[in-house]
Amino acid sequence: MTPRLTHIALHLRDLEASIAFYRDICGMRIVHERNDGGTRVVWMAEPGRETDFIFVLLPGGPGRDQAEKDFSHFGFALESRAAVDRVAAAAEEAGYLACPPRDEPYPVGYYCGLRDPDGNFVEFSYGQPLGPGAKPLDVGS
Repeated sequence: MTPRLTHIALHLRDLEASIAFYRDICGMRIVHERNDGGTRVVWMAEPGRETDFIFVLLPGGPGRDQAEKDFSHFGFALESRAAVDRVAAAAEEAGYLACPPRDEPYPVGYYCGLRDPDGNFVEFSYGQPLGPGAKPLDVGS
């Protein structure tokens, strides 16, 4: 079997704030929770993708305040440009907006950027090859 990416584990400064962010802004939900030797461990996933890919959230991390030129991020695809605008507006109101919506040439598309409570950059896009609104990426290029 070819390896398949199933999860990313995040060791977070503020577990509760991160759960709220990924639930309220990203639309994820808790799919598993346990106490592991006194440590609360939470699994979150997009509805309908609980067996495909999850975020494992762990408390007690140092935070991740990325440098200005560090483009590491989590990417969420949305169904329209209007949906990107709605996420950006909600993020701005909540104090998470780091980059207002903008258009970039294919394959980047229309996107906005947020900072989660731990400092991770989170992108919401429309028109990228892995989400709605774009032609498939030519993997031979």
